[in-house]
This record gives sequence, structure tokens and C-alpha cells, in this order.
Amino acid sequence: MAIEEITKRGVLVADTSAHMASLVALMLRSLGRKDIREAYDASKAMTELKRRAFDIVIIDDALDGMDGVAFTRRLRTMTDCQNRLVPVIMMSAAPDAKRIAEARDAGVTEFLRKPFAANHLQSRLANIEANPRGFIEAAEYKGPDRRRKVVDVGGKDRREGEKVPKAG
Repeated sequence: MAIEEITKRGVLVADTSAHMASLVALMLRSLGRKDIREAYDASKAMTELKRRAFDIVIIDDALDGMDGVAFTRRLRTMTDCQNRLVPVIMMSAAPDAKRIAEARDAGVTEFLRKPFAANHLQSRLANIEANPRGFIEAAEYKGPDRRRKVVDVGGKDRREGEKVPKAG
């Protein structure tokens, strides 16, 4: 029996199509990732997420049993799950702007349109590593900080026209 190698940089790939999951896993291996698990429906993906920690989750929007948006929303609210804060990359064949916004609002970290090349996947992984975002917990949202830019307002941190009361 083969010994399972678990590394700090494990990736879970969840896609209804075993072919697509294998293709993404092959891309990840070409990028140097070794610890890759595949799941072909929401139930199996959730079992894997409860079983062990992952570094990244890559999920298809049209996952069997629960779409990717609902799956991500559920993951983000599961306080007993060790992978609750893990970055999620969602893949979708034909997303429109509304669906991408729904994914972002569910807690998806990055988005990939299918078909994509390994360099597209690499750029999402590099962005996640280079620009980690804090986890936000609010009444209406749980997930990575949706703001991608940090704006330095300098010394003037009030809106124009707002008067500062003088001390004295």
C-alpha cells in the first residue's frame, strides 16, 4: 500500500469532470506542486476539507451536489473546519459579471475562466502568495478581504470640505 504524502502545500481540486480535475492536477504538478487531491462532487470535496489542511482549494462553479458559490459560502461559515480560511480559486466555463460578483461575495479569492493555461493558474497562485488578504467576518460576509488595493490617504485622512474642530 502506498504511503500518502501530506505536505504544507497541499491542493484540493474539485471538479465534476475527472478529466478536468486531472488536467488541473497536471498543471499544478508542472508548477511544482506535489500534494494534490481530487474530488468529483461537493460531498467528497467537503470530506477532504474536514480530513486535513490544504494550502489552496480549486473548485469548479458547476460542482455536483452544490454549486461552487454555495460550497464556498458554506465553507467560509463552518467554524469547525480547519480549511475555512484557505484561499479558494473558482473555475467556470461561461461566467458573466453577475456570477463572478456572486463568487467574490461568497468568499472566493481568485477566479479562472475555462479554458485556461498553466500560466493563468500560476499567476493566480502567485498573486495569492504575494498579496495575502486578511479574513473578514461580518454579519453579511465571511471571506478574504475583497479590497485589492491599499490606498494611502497620507496626512489628509478626511474628505474635502469636512471641518476638523479646533482644540482650545
